[in-house]
Amino acid sequence: MPVNPWKLFYFLSLFYLRYTVVFAVNSQGETLLYWKNSLNGSTEVLSNWDPANETPCGWFGVTCNFNNEIVELELRYVDLLGKVLFNFTSLATLNKLVLLGTNLTGSIPKGIATLSRLKYLDLSDNALTGEIPTELCSLLELEKLYLNSNQLQGTIPVEIGNLTNLRWLILYDNQLSGGIPSTIGSLKQIEVIRAGGNKNIEGPLPKEIGFCSNLVVLGLAETSISGFLPSTLGLLKKLQTIAIYTAYLSGPIPPELGDCTDLRDIYLYENSLSGQIPLELGKLSNLQNLLLWQNNLVGIVPPELGNCKELLVMDVSMNSLTGSIPESLGNLSSLQELQLSVNQISGKIPWQLGNCQKMTHIELDNNQITGTIPFELGMLTNLSLLFIWNNKLEGNIPASISNCRNLEAVDLSQNSLTGSIPKGIFQLKKLNKMLLLSNNLSGTIPPDIGNCSSLLRFRASNNQLTGSLPPQIGQLMNLNFFDLASNRISGVLPEEISSCRNLTFLDLHSNSISGTLPANLSQLVSLQFVDFSNNLIEGTLSPKLGSLTSLTKLLLSNNKFSGSVPSQIGSCLKLQMLDLSANQFTGNIPASVGNLPALEIALNLSSNQLSGEIPTELGGLDKLGILDLSYNQLSGDLHSLADLQNLVVLNVSHNNLSGRVPDTPFFAKLPLSVLSGNPSLCLTGNGCSEGGGSTRRSTGSRVAMIVLLCFACALLLAALYIIVAPKMRAQFGDHQCDSEADVEMGPPWDVTLYQKLDLCMSDVARSLTAGNVIGRGRTGVVYKATLPSGLTIAVKRFKSWEKVSSGAFSSEIATLSRIRHRNIVRLLGWGANRKAKLLFYDYMSNGTLGALLHEHERCSVDWDTRFKIALEYACMLKITEKSDVYSYGVVLLEIITGKKPADPSFPEGQHLIQWVRDHLKSKQDPVEILDPKLQGHPDTQIQEMLQALGISLLCTSNRAEDRPTMKDVAVLLNEIRHEHIAGSENSHKPRGNSEKKMEGSLLHSSSSVTVNPSQLLLLQQGSLNSSLAFSSSLASYTSRFR
Repeated sequence: MPVNPWKLFYFLSLFYLRYTVVFAVNSQGETLLYWKNSLNGSTEVLSNWDPANETPCGWFGVTCNFNNEIVELELRYVDLLGKVLFNFTSLATLNKLVLLGTNLTGSIPKGIATLSRLKYLDLSDNALTGEIPTELCSLLELEKLYLNSNQLQGTIPVEIGNLTNLRWLILYDNQLSGGIPSTIGSLKQIEVIRAGGNKNIEGPLPKEIGFCSNLVVLGLAETSISGFLPSTLGLLKKLQTIAIYTAYLSGPIPPELGDCTDLRDIYLYENSLSGQIPLELGKLSNLQNLLLWQNNLVGIVPPELGNCKELLVMDVSMNSLTGSIPESLGNLSSLQELQLSVNQISGKIPWQLGNCQKMTHIELDNNQITGTIPFELGMLTNLSLLFIWNNKLEGNIPASISNCRNLEAVDLSQNSLTGSIPKGIFQLKKLNKMLLLSNNLSGTIPPDIGNCSSLLRFRASNNQLTGSLPPQIGQLMNLNFFDLASNRISGVLPEEISSCRNLTFLDLHSNSISGTLPANLSQLVSLQFVDFSNNLIEGTLSPKLGSLTSLTKLLLSNNKFSGSVPSQIGSCLKLQMLDLSANQFTGNIPASVGNLPALEIALNLSSNQLSGEIPTELGGLDKLGILDLSYNQLSGDLHSLADLQNLVVLNVSHNNLSGRVPDTPFFAKLPLSVLSGNPSLCLTGNGCSEGGGSTRRSTGSRVAMIVLLCFACALLLAALYIIVAPKMRAQFGDHQCDSEADVEMGPPWDVTLYQKLDLCMSDVARSLTAGNVIGRGRTGVVYKATLPSGLTIAVKRFKSWEKVSSGAFSSEIATLSRIRHRNIVRLLGWGANRKAKLLFYDYMSNGTLGALLHEHERCSVDWDTRFKIALEYACMLKITEKSDVYSYGVVLLEIITGKKPADPSFPEGQHLIQWVRDHLKSKQDPVEILDPKLQGHPDTQIQEMLQALGISLLCTSNRAEDRPTMKDVAVLLNEIRHEHIAGSENSHKPRGNSEKKMEGSLLHSSSSVTVNPSQLLLLQQGSLNSSLAFSSSLASYTSRFR
């Protein structure tokens, strides 16, 4: 059929028009469209990028000049999910490119160098990898460069000095390494340098930084920057902020910083800076924040700092500063926080501090401050926190403190304060913590305490307070912690205390409280800890005590309670410790006690008048560590206790027990004293009957015969091995082993590297020889491996036949890949095939902690050094896996004992943990467990070692759920450092500028701290809340927790 030429022309015209519409946009628009089509994310925001438009000038994120040329492309926090623009040829007119938080991956393209007009480049907050291309340093008009919050590696290019127009260089939170190039000094226009959070940036700060004359902000925090701060910093007259904290700086603070007259913020905390605080800092009239805490600074607090009239926060705590607090600090009318904690400051608190009307925080604790608390502090109406604990203060608590109407937390513990507690202090409407432990306070608790409705914690133990508890305590509806232990409180417990419905901790032990327990005490359903021991309380225990279902510790020893022990106590299913000793209880031991699933620390019913048989249900307390039933009138036998596998302390002496003592290893090792006073009790091996003796002799003969036969067989097998083994090895052995090793270390390998390494797995495999072994552990062997590039690394090869190795391998990767700490070796990467699992570490040429402890006979590592290592490790770890807590416990034991985990001095097959446990079970002196190099230290240090030993036993509890968290371990270790002088509730750093010190005490001892084997064994049962504030008798174990 013939074709109509007009129809054909019409069709071709439509096709041409459609074709021209599709490609109507100019070349710049085409480039953007190609890029859009390559993206895999949500591109709805780019929906108006229409190819039908002539230019992209109206598109989202696009800005053009008057020639319709793109000059800005700006996309912020759009989920594009793709690569950075890769074709820049047609975008040469760009002067601003912002792709912030757009989920971009891959590397920064080298082609970006074609954007010669670019002044502003922001690729931050993405997932970019690779190195910073040197080509980027050819963008000579660049003024602002943001590459922060990516995964960039490699070094800062030396060519960075070419960017002479650069004003902002933002590189923080990447994985950059290497040093700060000296060419940084060529950046004469630079105003802001921020490269913090790159943990592998190292080396000193180059002196050329002094040439950056326009520099305003210098940020290199949380890096490995080391060495001295250059004196050339003093040339930076425009510098406002220097932030190089949590790094490795050493040496003195350069006095030339005093020439930086615009300086407002000095953040140099958590370094190793030494020397004195330069008095030249007093010239900084604009200084607002001076944070120098946790360094090695000495000398005095310079009085010249009183000239810094704009100062808001001054924190020089955790150093070794001496001298007195300068009176001139009273001139700082803008000062809000004064933190001088943990130094060696002496002298008096200057009354002039009362002039600092904007003061909110005063922290002077852990010093040697003397004198009285100035009356003038009462003028600080904005004060919210006052910590002066652990000093040598005397005199009364000034009544003027009640004028500090914004006061929230007060800790005056561990001083020698006298007089009464000012009643006006309880008029403060915001006060929530009042801590007055271990002073010489006297007088009564004023009824005014009932007015302080905001009060959460009131602790005044170990004082000389008298009188009875005021009934107004019942008005404290928010009170959760009430501690008046070791005072001279008398009278009865007021019924009104039952109204404190949020009370969780109630400690009134060692007073003279009489009468009966309040009838409605059972209404305090939040109670977790109750200690009324060593008082004069009488009457019976109410069956309603069973309603205290949150109770974990109930300590009522040394009172005058009578009647029966209520069976309802078996409803307290969280009870871990029950001490009713030294009372007048009668009747049977309730069988329900045997059904308490959490009872694992102690059950002490000694010195009462209990009768009847020991309930068979007590045999179900398979977690129980201490059981004391002595000095009662119990009858029957001990067979119900035969299966208590975790029992480490038992005393059933002075009862009417009979029958044969159970024939178990535990009972066989018991001293006779804990079984004495039971005339009818038949002691195994003590002639229960003639027939019994004959049987034992017969049994012994059979055992001896079996042992001799086994020994003879062993000798025969050994002889056969000596004759046959060499022939077998000659025929098969060597070739077979090599073959298996080749298979195990052969490809394919799955390799992940966290650092830039020139690494070949075949080179690594060749280094895994016996001659390169540098360490052995429970899960594998560590080798020294020198690569062809000259780099030496450490390689840990996990044991392939143990199930635990797989979990340990994954756990170590998950933990160490997140850790940066000066005492923890850096994980470089890992490799795995079907047979082998390897970890790659930095090689430590100076050796390991194990080498330091075990291989240097002439070098004795002192206790302070060991403790610091243990504490820093505990504070730094972000471990949640209980298996890792166990591993930490083993390391802590190694630090304390100086022995290897599988020490050659141990019996065959025994591990360090079992060696310690066996030593304690045998009632030997726990001091013998300590490294002999540590013995002979002062008693206070010996007690620290023993309490650290107790913490290690908690960490190595057999059941994972019984182990503490690393956070709790850190708190415990922090506390025992000053536990021997009664502790306080306020731990210290780490924290930032305005972060507040959190309440950190786990322990408050009411007496001097001594530790015996039974008390250490108590901790093997794994209760984190078990006491480390040991008293002198088994009956008065107490627990102190936050």
